[in-house]
Amino acid sequence: MGNDAGHAFVAGHYAARAQDYVSSTTHSTGADLDQIEALLREVGHGADVLDLGCGGGHVSFRAAPHVARVVACDLTPSMLDAVASEARTRGLDNIEVRQGAAERLPFADAAFDLVLSRFSAHHWLGFEAGLCEARRVLRPQGHAVFIDTISPASGLLDTTLQSIELLRDASHVRNHTLADWVAALARAGLPVESVTPRRLPLEFAAWIARTATEALRVQAIRSLQATAPAEVRDYFRFSEDGSFEIDTACFVCRAG
Repeated sequence: MGNDAGHAFVAGHYAARAQDYVSSTTHSTGADLDQIEALLREVGHGADVLDLGCGGGHVSFRAAPHVARVVACDLTPSMLDAVASEARTRGLDNIEVRQGAAERLPFADAAFDLVLSRFSAHHWLGFEAGLCEARRVLRPQGHAVFIDTISPASGLLDTTLQSIELLRDASHVRNHTLADWVAALARAGLPVESVTPRRLPLEFAAWIARTATEALRVQAIRSLQATAPAEVRDYFRFSEDGSFEIDTACFVCRAG
């Protein structure tokens, strides 16, 4: 599947689910958002900010009060419509929306002081291409912050996570390891200044509802959980109702 077809698939996959992501507690709260807001209080005054893969817009909503302008960019038009509507409701008139793919951003070189991306990169068809594009549109000495779900280094744990993610969401591409991230960011010209690892609890019913996961796929996920070795069950903390925990990381980078 080429990038254009792949991008169309992702956009179509999320077209009916935009409001679910705007209202998602998992996406609208978290210490990672607090970390972004703290950075923006320090360096955001007068800044132009790109929210790359904006989803439900929660990074944009946190950023807007501290910066001059936020451009919320996503593949899915209905997601952008939902973000624009919510921004109007909140009175955040410095948020604008723009459709685009991470691997081919519709912006000029050095257009932004900060690039922020949260829970988006595991959907990118071209992970390193997206990072290179983030660097291209970032001004010299600008900050980039990437937050995403992270795969464990263990092959067994990685295989389990990728399987569960793909069963739940057909648009999933890959959760990358922390080492993969650091190396790819360096190659893209975005050396990492700090990494903050976290654990993210996922309530199973809400997790599958957001992606409207088919019953057969839900059954397969639960079967994988039930038959997993003890090492896997303990690491992800699988519970009786299917809820579990995964790793995330926040990478703060500075362009040269």
